[in-house]
Amino acid sequence: MSRVHVFGAAGFAGAQLAALVDRHPALELGAITARGDAGRRLVEVAPEHRVERRLELPDVEAVEPGDLAAVCYPHAEAAALVADLVDRGARVVDVSADHRLRDPALYPAVYGFEHPRPDLLAEAVYGLPERYRDRIRDARLVANPGCFPEAGLLALLPLAGRVSDVVIDAKTGVSGAGRTPTDTVHYSRAADNVSPYKVYAHRHQPEIEQELGAPVTFTPHLVPVDRGLLATCYARLEDRAEPEALLDRYRDFYDGHPFVEVVEQPPGMRAVQRTNYAQVCPVADPRGGRVTVFGVIDNLGKGAAGQALQNLNLMAGRPETEGLL
Repeated sequence: MSRVHVFGAAGFAGAQLAALVDRHPALELGAITARGDAGRRLVEVAPEHRVERRLELPDVEAVEPGDLAAVCYPHAEAAALVADLVDRGARVVDVSADHRLRDPALYPAVYGFEHPRPDLLAEAVYGLPERYRDRIRDARLVANPGCFPEAGLLALLPLAGRVSDVVIDAKTGVSGAGRTPTDTVHYSRAADNVSPYKVYAHRHQPEIEQELGAPVTFTPHLVPVDRGLLATCYARLEDRAEPEALLDRYRDFYDGHPFVEVVEQPPGMRAVQRTNYAQVCPVADPRGGRVTVFGVIDNLGKGAAGQALQNLNLMAGRPETEGLL
C-alpha cells in the first residue's frame, strides 16, 4: 500500500485531497501538515471532510524514499519543499503552480520569483492524464494543472493545431481563490455580482498557451458560487466542421478517458460539482469558420484535489478512477 503525505492540508484543495486519500481503498494517508493550523484536527478546520487526523508542522523527515507526497502550497512557496521531497526520494504531485511552466525564464514575470531548480522544471510532467497519462505513471514529479487551464485545455485539445484566434471567457466560484480571505472574495463583494479580473495579466494564460501551442486571449470572472468553473472557448477553425463530425471528433479523442464526458448541450457547473468529472460540448457556428466549446469542471475536484488523486493513482500503479467514483 502506497503512503501519501499531504503538505498544506488545511487549505481547500489540501483538505479535500487528504480526505480523498483517507478514504482510498489502496492508499495510506501519511502525515498531513499545516503551518498556521498545526496541532488542530483536520475535522476542526474542514468539518465537511470528517478526517480526524491531526495536522502537523511540515517535516520532510517524516517522508521516506518511495513515498508519495502532494504539496498544496500557494505559488512561489512550494518549489523549495518540492525539491527537498524529490531529493529525499519521494515522488511528488505539486498542486501549486511552481512546476507547471517549463521555461524558467517565465517565472519572474508570471509568478514573481526566480525558480530555484530549473532541472526539476525540465523533468516535471504536466499532470493532465488526458494528454500525458503514460509519462505520469513513471514520473518523479508531476505538476498538477491550474483549474482554468484544465477546463480550457480539455475543451480545446481535440482541436489543437486546427484553431487560431482563441478566446477563453471563464467563470469560477469563490473557492478558487483559496482559504485566505480577501476583499475580492468577501461575501459582500462577491454576492449578487460578476467581476472580471486580471485582464491580460492572469498567470494561467502562459500555461494554457504552453499546452495548447497557440496564443490565447484569456479573461477570468468571479461569480457568486462556492465551487465550479465554466470556460467558454471561442476559436477560428481552419476547416469547416459539421456539427456531428465535430462531436465525433471529440468522442474519439476522449474515448478511454474516464473523467471527460462529451455532451450535446452546453453544460452548467452543477453537472460536475463535487466530482472529478469534466464535461465538454463543442458547437460549430452554422455560418462556418468558427467554433464555440464549453468546458466545465469543479475547480476543487478535477481542477485541484481530484486531479491530484487521479495523478497519484497513476503514479502508484492503481486504476486512475480508484477513490474518485
